[in-house]
Amino acid sequence: MRRPAPTSRSSELTVVQHIEELRLRLLVSLAVFGVALGLCFWQNHLLLQIVDAPLQGKRPVTFGVTEPFTATLTVAAYAAFALSLPVLLYQLYAYVLPAFTSAERRLIGPLLVMIPALFLAGVSFGYFIVLPAALHFLLHFNADQFNLQIRASDWYTFFGMSVLACGLIFQVPVGILAATRLGITTPQALRAKRRHAIALCALVAAMLPGVDPMTMLIEMAPLVALYELSIVLAAALPAPRALAESA
Repeated sequence: MRRPAPTSRSSELTVVQHIEELRLRLLVSLAVFGVALGLCFWQNHLLLQIVDAPLQGKRPVTFGVTEPFTATLTVAAYAAFALSLPVLLYQLYAYVLPAFTSAERRLIGPLLVMIPALFLAGVSFGYFIVLPAALHFLLHFNADQFNLQIRASDWYTFFGMSVLACGLIFQVPVGILAATRLGITTPQALRAKRRHAIALCALVAAMLPGVDPMTMLIEMAPLVALYELSIVLAAALPAPRALAESA
């Protein structure tokens, strides 16, 4: 299999060459994800202990012959995605890099480093803050009226969606910084639209996993904080015009 072309190339490619490069980078991404999935499935007992820790001693139950395997595979797949994310981002970056100017490349590089770091911070926030608060509310809501059993497939899906959603919402600074650096918006415009942004944060928090008001407020707080932090960072960085002139 031919190696993907270097990311620093400047020559124009034909449509067939673009498709071939895309195919190769997809194969590399799938191979990396496959290796990560195999590693995570091999250590599934450790992963299940980590995922079940927020349940505080409760053991999920299964209702089918195949559910123990499929539930374990689901947990391994979520972990494999998080583990292979840096490589997946690099493959995407390397594929689209020739389409950008040198100034835009200088912009994308630091943002690419921020994405995994912010994703890890979001996953940690979801695991240590959001999930305990959500479980405390949901598992104790009308607890005397129900014989509560936690199904493994439901719990692992809820867990994966919650932590991944938190990892994604922590990418707000990346999107805002990219928009300001590319001249799409300005810090002044972001400050002027703060009320609209807060309303949008509330809407996004309501759409995230976790239906209780407490979880929604906990998920909304970092969104607003990240929005304000993005404005501060955007104002501290040089203006796009100055960046282009320096390039």
